[in-house]
Amino acid sequence: MKKTYVIALIVAALAFGAPAVTAAQSHTDTRAPAATAASAPKLPAVPQMPKFKFENFTAANGLPDNHVFSVLVDGDRIWAGTENGLAVYENHAWKTYTTADGLAHRAVLSLALDKHTGDVWAGTMGGLSRISSGRIDTFTQLNSGLSNDVVYGVSVEGENVWVATAAGACKLDLRTNQWSLYNERNTPMNEIWVYAVAATPTKVYFAVWGSGLLEYDQKTGRWDKYDDPDGETEMVLFKDQGLIHEIVTSVTYIEKDNIVWAATYFGDSRYDGRYWHNFLTKDSGLPSNFTNTVKGIDANRAWFGTDKGLAYYDGANWAVYRSSLTTGKPEMAVRDVQGKVTNIPVTTAPAHNYVLAIDFQGNDIWVATAKGLSHGILQP
Repeated sequence: MKKTYVIALIVAALAFGAPAVTAAQSHTDTRAPAATAASAPKLPAVPQMPKFKFENFTAANGLPDNHVFSVLVDGDRIWAGTENGLAVYENHAWKTYTTADGLAHRAVLSLALDKHTGDVWAGTMGGLSRISSGRIDTFTQLNSGLSNDVVYGVSVEGENVWVATAAGACKLDLRTNQWSLYNERNTPMNEIWVYAVAATPTKVYFAVWGSGLLEYDQKTGRWDKYDDPDGETEMVLFKDQGLIHEIVTSVTYIEKDNIVWAATYFGDSRYDGRYWHNFLTKDSGLPSNFTNTVKGIDANRAWFGTDKGLAYYDGANWAVYRSSLTTGKPEMAVRDVQGKVTNIPVTTAPAHNYVLAIDFQGNDIWVATAKGLSHGILQP
């Protein structure tokens, strides 16, 4: 990859704060009305896709900053990592944690929940913070074994906290307080800019800028590396032959289905352990190939956060939620398996088309964007 091209990508990513995830399963009946005349041809039904009413939060109604890097659903509480502090929404009110409270850095890039303890882990531009019963403990390169203070991703698996940083990945064993480091010395990483991590008891996946997707088998200790087979930076020569691009920004692993969903700045990929399937705007319902985050639901369904809107894939059909690129008005577009696009009337849209993170609260969806946090309330 040419040096100037990489620099341009990095500048574009940082300009918008790219990070380095219970599905909305109930669907609104959006089928076309039946023809009234007996002789009229029967129109094909529009696929039933989730329809939402979006309520948006910004600095004007409680957020510490409009630029929201990350979002985490914690029961009835919603955590939002912003450019100016960590905010939590509870009982219809926002509370903000800042560096004055012990937060490692004001810019919170990633969030993860320890479901066993209720602790929230926050990856920031200046270290890793743990929020536990109101207390904040911070880990940095100076006081711990953290790889780097810029923490793009964090994932809690059992009593292990896996961390993705700007200089490799690492793991904190909460039982022993011991750190393990993963970088170019002991993994197949070519580059060590790790954007995201998804950890389960069996496998751990790392999304690496310029080094593809890394898989770590917890039982065997074996590493696998998945690359873009054509090695091209701006085109796809071999469709569905492997990972769509080396610049991987987000990953979800569905352990029960053994399915990996990977997002890149040049399209998206799904891998079932044997076959790859890639998604591009030219042959899918993706609003853009530039994908910041993917949130896989199961073997077939996933949500994608791009620079041009929020997208949902149900295994065959697509729905896109955004403000129109031409009029700025809210829109929802459904694309069926044949490629036919139908516009569904809506009155609301996410706060901004640049989507950075996604999480779910029952059948509702929460969306972190470059200009606010959005709560999508599923409509009947």
